[in-house]
Amino acid sequence: MNTQNTPIHIGLWHREFWQMAIANWLLNMSAYMLIPVMPLWLMETEHFTPAETGICMGVFGVGLYLLGCFCSFLVQHYRRHKVCIVAILAMTLSLGILYYADSHPDIYVAKKVILLQRLLFGAFFGLAQMILSSTLIIDTSESFQRTEANYSAAWFSRFALALGPLSGIILYRETGFLVTLASAIGCCAVAVVLINLVKFPFRAPEDVIRKMSLDRFFLPQGLWLYANMLLVTTVMGLLMSSGLSDWFYGMMMVGFFLAILAQRFVFPEAELKSEIVSGLILMGTSVVFMMAQGSQTLSYISPLSLGLGLGIIGSRFLLFFIKLSRHCQRGTSQSMFMLSWETGLALGLFVGYTFLYDRQQLLLTISLLLVAVALLLYNFFTHRWFISHKNR
Repeated sequence: MNTQNTPIHIGLWHREFWQMAIANWLLNMSAYMLIPVMPLWLMETEHFTPAETGICMGVFGVGLYLLGCFCSFLVQHYRRHKVCIVAILAMTLSLGILYYADSHPDIYVAKKVILLQRLLFGAFFGLAQMILSSTLIIDTSESFQRTEANYSAAWFSRFALALGPLSGIILYRETGFLVTLASAIGCCAVAVVLINLVKFPFRAPEDVIRKMSLDRFFLPQGLWLYANMLLVTTVMGLLMSSGLSDWFYGMMMVGFFLAILAQRFVFPEAELKSEIVSGLILMGTSVVFMMAQGSQTLSYISPLSLGLGLGIIGSRFLLFFIKLSRHCQRGTSQSMFMLSWETGLALGLFVGYTFLYDRQQLLLTISLLLVAVALLLYNFFTHRWFISHKNR
């Protein structure tokens, strides 16, 4: 854990782990494929203003925190995989609200309904993700493989950040919002099937089970890592609100693959802070290239740099959260990482649509400033703070 590299054990990749990793990917796909197209539907079909659209997209981030304090109680009081399945089914029902609204264009959809839908979708998505990352994925792996299991499964979530919007844009353009929603619902349904096919061992609950706790939800000692990661993904959320193309997301996926190769062959023997510093420089370079515009070469390099930088940063911060956690807090560290990632995306979407809609250069300028702040914060404070507080 003190090296840059994460060892690979071929034994980890058995059928049950593959099923859980793919379920994790599908769960994220169901959320991410709506990010580029739901604002279009809200503004073009439901005639929401950009500010109203931004609030609807941002309230998803508020929902993430609603059920987290009950996560530990639920997974100990009930069968943990069943709780996850119920949460995903609740996500499906909330998507059904949008499906019903779009399939009945004669019905006026109140803004409060959309706000409630996004809030509930965020709440059940957050709960399902916490159970998946903090409990179920760990349950399918041996104790000495758990860091690798968390690391590998998180890459499936990261892939969804590129493939989800890419598929959503193509589906929306070719078939409309209804089929896009049906695809998101289908992703949830397949995830439920995959989770249900795995046999999870029985875990005896603790003697005293508190109905509300921070266990499996929030890691207080990770607040500085949370803040630094939040800045990074807020930039990603801002950029996503600017209307990135399917081509951009496709090239960003290539950047993610390059990040995996870079971690294996470039950074294993490098200084520990080099990954995050390099990743932030790559993200800043991507934003600068987007500001330049006009060059076809830059249209290739910008999404590649963004995917490469974000992939490197996400992987290293995930391992930092694990290192920071104390005994029996691994699951909590996974939830904390997920919250920092998803909250940043939601915050960026909220700010982008509410305050910076159709102000591309200002949005990019603010994004570049946030990258600079994240770099300065990490280089001059967060890294040293982490080194002095890590527990593994």
